[in-house]
Amino acid sequence: MRKIRAAPSALGQTEAKASNLIDRLLFFDRDFNPVENLLGNELPAAVKPAASFWEHFPELDKSAITLALRSLGDSAQPLQISGDLGTPASHGLTIYRIGDLFAVVRSEETIDDERATLLHLATHDPLTGLPNRRQFSEDLAVLLRETAGSDETLSLMQLDLDDFKPVNDTLGHPAGDKLLQLAASRIQECLTRDDRAYRLAGDEFTVISRGLGHPAKGHQLAEALVDAFKKPFTIDGIALFVGASIGISAAPPDGTTPEQLMKASDVALYAAKKDGRGRARPFDPSMLELLEQRELLRRSLRMALVQQQFFIEYQPIAEGGSIVGFEALLRWHHPLLGKIPPTAFIPMAEADGIMPEIGAWVLEQACREAMKWPQNYIVAVNLSAAEFLTSGLTDRVSQTLDLIGLPPDRLELEITESVLLERTVNNIDTLNTLNVLGIRISLDDFGTEYSSLSYLKTFPFDTIKIDKYFITDLESDLKSQAIVRCIVNLAHDLDMQVTAEGVETLGQAEWLRSVGCDRLQGYLISRPLPVQAIGEFITRAETSVSPALPQ
Repeated sequence: MRKIRAAPSALGQTEAKASNLIDRLLFFDRDFNPVENLLGNELPAAVKPAASFWEHFPELDKSAITLALRSLGDSAQPLQISGDLGTPASHGLTIYRIGDLFAVVRSEETIDDERATLLHLATHDPLTGLPNRRQFSEDLAVLLRETAGSDETLSLMQLDLDDFKPVNDTLGHPAGDKLLQLAASRIQECLTRDDRAYRLAGDEFTVISRGLGHPAKGHQLAEALVDAFKKPFTIDGIALFVGASIGISAAPPDGTTPEQLMKASDVALYAAKKDGRGRARPFDPSMLELLEQRELLRRSLRMALVQQQFFIEYQPIAEGGSIVGFEALLRWHHPLLGKIPPTAFIPMAEADGIMPEIGAWVLEQACREAMKWPQNYIVAVNLSAAEFLTSGLTDRVSQTLDLIGLPPDRLELEITESVLLERTVNNIDTLNTLNVLGIRISLDDFGTEYSSLSYLKTFPFDTIKIDKYFITDLESDLKSQAIVRCIVNLAHDLDMQVTAEGVETLGQAEWLRSVGCDRLQGYLISRPLPVQAIGEFITRAETSVSPALPQ
């Protein structure tokens, strides 16, 4: 006869190992289905049940077991089933509730050893041997309670490895696992007896540091960890450079609960990565304000198009003393925050995958507006990297031109050099298709990014745009003059036109004209114009001669 009872809870901090217990340990979910994976790591074959709990132990009373477990609720007490289960060396079961799992042990050894082994499995990362997220949460809560009301300060560090993903992608997951083990060892080498490291998941680690001298001691430890990761890791004879970014928070200044402290260090970690990675940043309340504002923008961005918060301004382009078109510039007026610069919201739109939708709206609006201009005017529209790399771009552009009725040679699409860094063959195919359609292509911001001359040879752009960085000090800086002169000559030798951006003075305009620059764009010609002002500007430009439009 079998007996079912709740065993007294005595889970201590011992980490004693039972060498043969693993052969009799099985994991099931709350529905008693077999569990193949635990804590993100593959279980040994010996502890992977091939069948449900009830198939393993058909002689048990399903109703009685279910009822007994239900009566325990969330108690930490295990359920003990005594008696012969009909298998060799099997004299009962002990069922432990560990989070959302049931760990089942066919009892033969002492309960204490079984509990110690299960506790170690449940609270440690099998790969690195460090305590895991569960143990971290328990330790942090306990330590915060201990420091509450005392003069002691506790520091929490969140640490992410920089450039870890490329190691997995290029060398494989075994190399990545080895790197994580080496990283864990390197972290522990920096710690004192007052510090403890944990692996939360993937390449995410945390360190809790207590004792005297905080928060300054925490900052020093974080800097020591950053320096330690500046040294290469060697795996299979290959030297790998993987840095560390760290966010630091302190209790009680930055919070008195685990949630507050984790949020503060997480915000500081985000700031460390945003500042260039490979560095440590302590939490500052201003970081949270910036992050909350950024998240507000991100949430608002999805509604901006629907609520018609976007609008377009048009900056004139001059050539040979005349206006030849306008560049369409996307703008966003947030109802609460006012005008948001494109450099702030376009990267968000690209990251969230909504830039192609916004770009399609800009293209259609710009083409519709261009239909109101003189027939010899062009409209230049910027394509972001996210738009350019989205499949079906050429079809969407062609369909928009057909819908609006704008001739293809009046549309100039501007792309930056960063667009051409990936998927080179597909990029060139896209550019060639646009060229066949009769659409003009402009290489924007030339000279400020990667400046790969191979692209100029592979695809004949219609226009190269010189970034205003080289125009600002053009009248006085001989290096800028040399660079601009070379770009103009290079473009003309390749049968391309040149547009100079950021032209603000007559001296700049005259120098550019002297070296043969074809087009000018900047405040000297005009600031970006709202739609309502374009008609008047065109009329004035067509009927007057302006010194801002060099002959």
